[in-house]
Amino acid sequence: MILQDQRDYQIIFLACFLGLGLSTRDWTIQPLLILVIALSCLITQWVLSAIVETQKKADIFDWQSNSVQIALTSLTSPRVLNSLRSALITALGLCLLLRGNSYQTMVLAGFLAIACKFLFRWGKKHFFNPANFGIIAALVLTNDAWVSPGQWGTDWWYLLLFAGMGGVVLKKVGRWDTSVTFLLTYAGLEAIRNFWLGWSLDVWLHQLSSGSLLLFALFMLTDPRSIPNATKGRICWAVAIAVVTIILQDYFYLTTAIFWALFIISPITILLDMIWSAPRFNWKKPLAISG
Repeated sequence: MILQDQRDYQIIFLACFLGLGLSTRDWTIQPLLILVIALSCLITQWVLSAIVETQKKADIFDWQSNSVQIALTSLTSPRVLNSLRSALITALGLCLLLRGNSYQTMVLAGFLAIACKFLFRWGKKHFFNPANFGIIAALVLTNDAWVSPGQWGTDWWYLLLFAGMGGVVLKKVGRWDTSVTFLLTYAGLEAIRNFWLGWSLDVWLHQLSSGSLLLFALFMLTDPRSIPNATKGRICWAVAIAVVTIILQDYFYLTTAIFWALFIISPITILLDMIWSAPRFNWKKPLAISG
């Protein structure tokens, strides 16, 4: 049953954005590349989740005599299959933001995006946003990957659509404070800089009229499983990302500043969770279908 899990809303909205971008913005991404990204994320999530589930069951049951049965039941475990929702969200995020000319690049990005959740953990929590990690990995490790921050243009109806759909998702996951803090800090710092340089209001409005900025702030920045658990921690975290973004963008002229800022600040999640303790977010499990 759909729409019983908060991730269902993210999947629907991100899929709509992808269809909108392909149909109205003349994106160059090929349908086969989209399929490659999706399969690489889903297969990696399925296999690695099954391995983790198998290890848990092996600690309970007699592994020597039930190894094949334990491995097979892990592959079809409800916990493993349910985790594919998260992998699909990651795949859609990569399709929306990452571009590459080769299938190998997209496979690498999808694989590392999901693998980072299992490799970089503190306690039971991963602290890198998977899609963001996949983007940075592809940019660093390959020669044909790029990100187009201006691919949505500055049309206001795109911004209103992103804000509306993003608002629904934020209401479901309860992480609106992160997006609001980031956007207010980012907008405030840009306003101060523009005033200092004597630039007009039009320049400031143009800097904020980016569909990619809203997509990042409303969907990538608010991943509840990788950001700080406590409200105070999330506010500090979002401010830090906005400050680093401004530095990288305005003083080092890095067009992908928001993605690098998130990547750089992500490990600080561990420290913030230590300072401000709060329960870890759990996705709402879908209701069982009876009958």
